[in-house]
Amino acid sequence: MTHLWVRAEQRENETRVGITPEGVSTLMAQGITVTVEACGTRAIETADYVATGCAIAAMHSWPDAPEDAIIFGLKELPEDGTPLRHTHTMFGHAFKGQISGQILLRRFQAGGGTLLDLEYLTNDTGRRVAAFGYWAGFAGAAVALKSWAAQQRGAICAPVTPYANAEALKTDLARDMQAAGNAPTALIIGALGRVGTGAADLCKAMSAPVTGWDMKETAHGGPFPEILSHDIFLNCILAGPQTPVFVPKSALTAPRNLSVIGDIACDPDSDYNPVPVYDRATTWTAPALRVHEDPVMDVMAIDNLPSMLPLESSQDFAGQLLPTLSQLDGDQDGVWARARATFATHMAALG
Repeated sequence: MTHLWVRAEQRENETRVGITPEGVSTLMAQGITVTVEACGTRAIETADYVATGCAIAAMHSWPDAPEDAIIFGLKELPEDGTPLRHTHTMFGHAFKGQISGQILLRRFQAGGGTLLDLEYLTNDTGRRVAAFGYWAGFAGAAVALKSWAAQQRGAICAPVTPYANAEALKTDLARDMQAAGNAPTALIIGALGRVGTGAADLCKAMSAPVTGWDMKETAHGGPFPEILSHDIFLNCILAGPQTPVFVPKSALTAPRNLSVIGDIACDPDSDYNPVPVYDRATTWTAPALRVHEDPVMDVMAIDNLPSMLPLESSQDFAGQLLPTLSQLDGDQDGVWARARATFATHMAALG
C-alpha cells in the first residue's frame, strides 16, 4: 500500500502545499495512506487536514518516516548533506547541470533514495501534468513592475511579502504604478504558456502594453534587438539546450529602453540560462538585483514567486496534480515511470 507523507516546507517564506484536505480525502478513499506534518505557517491550516482523519506527524519529522513512505513537498530540503533514503517528490532543480542539483543528487546516491521531480511529471505528449506557472507569471510580473516603479523614483524595489489574494496584490501594485506615471511596455517570451499567460494578465490589469512572443518569434535564434526597445522583459520559458540567449551581457552597455528583466523561469546557475547578465536568484527581502548602473538594469529572479499568493496557487496546483497522485499505485509505464527513468538517467551520468 502506498504511503504519502506530506512534509512541512522548510524554506523561509514558503507556505504553499501540494495537496488540499479534499485531495487527502480522495487519496485515502482509494486506499492510499496519507500522513501530513503539522505546520503553523502553511496556507491551509493543519486542522483542516486533521478533519480528514489522516495521520498527523510532527513538523519536519520526515527523516524518520517509514522507509517506504513517499515524501511529498514542494521546495528544496535543508542543505545539511545528509544521505536521502526515501523517495522524494518535489521541485529538485537537479537535472539541468545546476551545481546545487549535483550536490542533491549525491545525497540521493549516498542514501539510496529517489527523486521524482515535479518539474518532470509529464503526460504522453511531454506536457507537465501540474505547474504553478500561472501564478508564478502573475506574481513575477507584479514584482518586475514594482521594480520599474521603484526606478522611476530613483530607488530599488523594496521587500515583498505574501498577499491574501490576487486582488490585494493588484490594489497594492496599482498604487505604485499610479505614483510612477505612465505604464511601462513589456515583452513576454513564452506568452502562450501558463507562465506567460499569468504575466500578461497582470500587465494588462495594470494597463502596461504587452508584446507577446512565443516559439515562432524566437525560432531564428537571435539576436533580439526588439527586447531592448521595451522597458521590461519577462522570461517565461523553461530553458533547455536549444534555448537562445535573449539578453546577452553586451546588452548592459548597449543603447536600450530595457531597465528591468523579470526572469520568472529563474535558473541562473544552469548552463542554459537565456539571460546571463546575473548569477544568483533574488529574494523576498531584496527582490531586485542591480546588474548595471548607467544605464540602470535590475533583475528580478525570485524562485518561489507563487508563494506571494499561497492559497490560490496551492489550490490551483493541487487540483492539477491530484489525478496523477491518484496513480501512485501501480504506474508501470505512465507519469511516475517516466519520472523514475529521468532520475535513473541523471544518476547514471553522475557516476
